[in-house]
Amino acid sequence: MADYIVRATAADSQIRAFAATTREMVEYARAVHNTSPVASAALGRLLTAGAMMGAMMKGDQDILTLQIKAGGPLRGITVTADSKGNVKGFVGNPEVILPPNARGKLDVSGAVGVGILNVIKDMGLKEPYVGQVALQTGEIADDLTYYFATSEQVPSSVGLGVLMNRDNTVKQAGGFIIQLMPFTDEKVIQALEEKLSKVTSVTSMLDAGMTPEDILMELLGEFGLEIAEKTDTRFACNCSRERVSKALISIGEKEIKEMIDEGKPIEMNCHFCNTSYTFQMEELKQLLAVAKKR
Repeated sequence: MADYIVRATAADSQIRAFAATTREMVEYARAVHNTSPVASAALGRLLTAGAMMGAMMKGDQDILTLQIKAGGPLRGITVTADSKGNVKGFVGNPEVILPPNARGKLDVSGAVGVGILNVIKDMGLKEPYVGQVALQTGEIADDLTYYFATSEQVPSSVGLGVLMNRDNTVKQAGGFIIQLMPFTDEKVIQALEEKLSKVTSVTSMLDAGMTPEDILMELLGEFGLEIAEKTDTRFACNCSRERVSKALISIGEKEIKEMIDEGKPIEMNCHFCNTSYTFQMEELKQLLAVAKKR
């Protein structure tokens, strides 16, 4: 099944919801970054959240960045997404290995550690919107639930999951975000809270063959679920040789000249997709000439 996000409403638009299946995206990220199982799970959860939160944005040029800065061995996670389903991300230490947690699951919380979550929305205004909260558990879904409640004042329930195969490839990945509008009736809130308290894990629902539509029907069917739209989502990086060249020019004449003086080609690596770009001596001299004209 190709990755996609569904957007829906329920209870006469008192509830809005998103659900996604992201196995291909998370498996692609695992392959390009060669992440360990726990790093794959952590990155996969944030990529899935980024895809759904990106879909919440309206403008074609809007960019969302989710950044976890924490003291755990994972050394942080960065994910960026746009409103068209394009998502990319990386972890600080893709090779981290930890024993399972007390429940026998991948210890994402232990890998992430104590720190902060930054949510940055660049919507073409003078300054981007920046929301910051302390990590509550490091499980990512809990931290995003807390972020929505405190920074955006939107009561939300976030579920995220990544299930790994024995060969460390990704078996299932996906999630949901359910949000209450300010005018939601108290009876609806109570009924929804009761329903969500009985929910099994996202991965168990996906592994049982449930689609994003099925997951939302399971959670919100009794509230009059209405599926609004379906959007494809994917891991996509917009790096290019031209962009990397511009970045090199921007560091200035002095630094480029030092690279040339070393007499060896230089290799630049994209954090997001791990693509390498090699610049030979002649290319560096051309970039130096451009930098001198600035």
